Amino acid sequence: MQLSDVEQSEVFEEVTLNGTVTALRSSQLSASVEGLVDAVNAQPGDRVARGDVLVELDDELASFTLASARAERQEAAALLAEARRRLKEAQSVGPGTNIAATEVSARESAVATADAALLRLQAEQQRQAGVVRRHQITAPYEGVIQTRHVDLGEWVTPGDPLMELVDLENLRLDFPVPQSLYRLIAESNEVQVGVEEVGSNDRVSVDIDVLVPISDSQARTFLLRAIKPDRLEVLPGMALTALLRVPTGREGLSVPRDAINRYPDGRVTVWIAEPIDGEQYRVEEKRIRLGSAYRDRVVVTEGLEAGLRVVSRGNEALNQGMTVRVVGQGER
Repeated sequence: MQLSDVEQSEVFEEVTLNGTVTALRSSQLSASVEGLVDAVNAQPGDRVARGDVLVELDDELASFTLASARAERQEAAALLAEARRRLKEAQSVGPGTNIAATEVSARESAVATADAALLRLQAEQQRQAGVVRRHQITAPYEGVIQTRHVDLGEWVTPGDPLMELVDLENLRLDFPVPQSLYRLIAESNEVQVGVEEVGSNDRVSVDIDVLVPISDSQARTFLLRAIKPDRLEVLPGMALTALLRVPTGREGLSVPRDAINRYPDGRVTVWIAEPIDGEQYRVEEKRIRLGSAYRDRVVVTEGLEAGLRVVSRGNEALNQGMTVRVVGQGER
């Protein structure tokens, strides 16, 4: 027979949560220019790195426009060089002697105009180069391709979904929590969340990342987001079960779960062991009322006092007033 103490300690409330694994970054990739799909370089399930080219659009016409813009810039650069040469020549002669002052002013204006034209055409060349680059859709971060929406030869316009990219490295565990627990969780540093490993009953302790202080008006819940520990092997979309332990801020009496006796008529009792002498005990069945449960203990709200000892193992065949003896490791 095994005895356990009726303990007075802080009372925790335990709540089972059902949650989902969420990727912090999940993107529907699209093009910012229209065009014909010329190449698809990734398939669903492929892992890609930041900057990898995923989809290529036909950029032939855009490249021609870029070449034209480059030629116009070169022409403007030549005109500017000529205007500067003519101005330098006029300035070397000296205004008012062999050349009119108005001519010098005109050549200064020509240099300013040519300089502005060159700047405009440089900007146009850069803009067109950007248009050409946008014909290649690249991965904005490392991840895995989840879905593909286009194929060769299709015409796409800005905003059309091309692929969906998911970041598998930055995952969070999202759980809807009853709104009644928000204050207790927000004000405590002792909140514990244990997540069941997939395919196992083992629980992994996780850290709370953030509490979203906005309640779902339909479900009357708020979002608790936890950080995925390295040892927890999960993927986005997977379902999870977690146990949330929240301190209630009050103390109470508790006994081991195994000490509880439940009867079909609704009675709940424990066996109290009162010492007689040495290893001799007299047992008495006592009716109790239960509160919340946490871990392997149950809170008793009525019927017990601190300092009593209850039978937590070997209580199946006890009778009222029976004398028992504790021997070794739980023998009766």
